Amino acid sequence: MSSASDKAAIEIRSVSRIYGSGQDKVTALDGIFLKIRENEFFTLLGPSGCGKTTLLRLIAGFDFPTTGEILLHGEDIAPLPPFKRPVNTVFQSYALFPHMSVADNIGFGLKMLGKPKAEVEARVAEMLDLVHMTQMRDRQVSQISGGQQQRVALARALAPKPKVLLLDEPLSALDYKLRKEMQIELKRVQAETGITFIFVTHDQEEALTMSDRIAVMSSGSLRQVGSPWDIYDRPAERFVADFIGETNFLEVEVASVTGDRASVRLRSGREIPATLPDNTTPTGKVTIVIRPEHAAIVDPTDEATLQGSIESVVYLGTDTNINVRLEGGSLFTVRQQNSRSGSCGLVEGQHVGIMVSHDVAQILRD
Repeated sequence: MSSASDKAAIEIRSVSRIYGSGQDKVTALDGIFLKIRENEFFTLLGPSGCGKTTLLRLIAGFDFPTTGEILLHGEDIAPLPPFKRPVNTVFQSYALFPHMSVADNIGFGLKMLGKPKAEVEARVAEMLDLVHMTQMRDRQVSQISGGQQQRVALARALAPKPKVLLLDEPLSALDYKLRKEMQIELKRVQAETGITFIFVTHDQEEALTMSDRIAVMSSGSLRQVGSPWDIYDRPAERFVADFIGETNFLEVEVASVTGDRASVRLRSGREIPATLPDNTTPTGKVTIVIRPEHAAIVDPTDEATLQGSIESVVYLGTDTNINVRLEGGSLFTVRQQNSRSGSCGLVEGQHVGIMVSHDVAQILRD
C-alpha cells in the first residue's frame, strides 16, 4: 500500500474566484494557498456555500480562477481545459450510462481516448477486480444497487490512470450503513492505487474517517489544515471546533504562558493547563474548548474541575450525554460510554462535579 509523501501533487497559490461585479460581486474563493501531497487522501470539508466545490471545479478545469495559480506536479494547469489535465472526477450523481453494461461503462473513457481493444479489456478487468465487481461485469448498471453504481463510477474514473482523482460528495446519496462501507472501500482503493484523492464533503464523520489531512473551509477561505487528530483535538478557532463534532466552550482568563502551554483561570478561580494554537500568545480573556468525552462526572468535591447540576441525561446507545448547568450559568456536556449494566445512575437535578484531564483543554484564536 502507498502512503502520502512530502512532495506536492497539487499546489494552490493565491487562488481567488469572483463571480459578477459591483453590487452583484460574489467572492467564492478568497486568496487560497494550499499544498496537497502525492498519494494523499485529502478532504475539503465545510458547510454548503463555503467554496469547497468551487475549488474542486477549478482543479478539474470546469471553471477558471480569477487570480492565482494551480500547479500539478509543478506545472501550471490553470489555463488548461479539462481534457488536457491528468485529472478525473467522480460526481455526486455518478453520470453512468444506464443502457451499457458495467464493463462498458468502465471502458468508455479509454475507448474515447483511442486505446487499443486489448489494452481496454485488460484495464477494465483490472478495475473490476480493484472494486470487487468482476462477477457483475455484464450487468446493466440500471440493474445494480446504488453502492455498486458508486464502485463502477470510481472504476471508470480510475481506468485512465489519472494523477489526481477528484470526488464531489460521491457518497451523499447512499444510506448510512452503505455509506460507512463505502468509506472503507474508498480508503482501500486510494491506498492500493497510490493516486492522490481530493474528496469534498460536508460530513464531519466522513472526513475524520477517511482522510490523511483535512482542510476546513468557511466563506471562501481556509480556516485550518491538518490531520483528523489536529482538526478534532486541536482546533485552532471557534468555527473549526464548533463545526467538527460536539464540544464545550468556556470563557477563561490566561494566568501564565510557557512555551506552547498556558495556565488558564476558570470562573471558580481554579487554574488548569491548556494548549495554545500555533503562532499564538494570548493574554487576558480567551475561550477554551473541551470535548465531551474528555471530561468525567465525579463527586462534587473541591477536587472537581467544575461543578453544577444535571439538566438532562440523554441515552445515545453506545454513549450517554450528561448535560450539566455549571455554577456560572453555562451548559457543559459530558459524554460517557455505556456499559451492559444499563442506567448510568445519574438523574436530573443532581449536583455533580466534572473532572477535566490535564491535557485536553485547547485555547482558541480570537
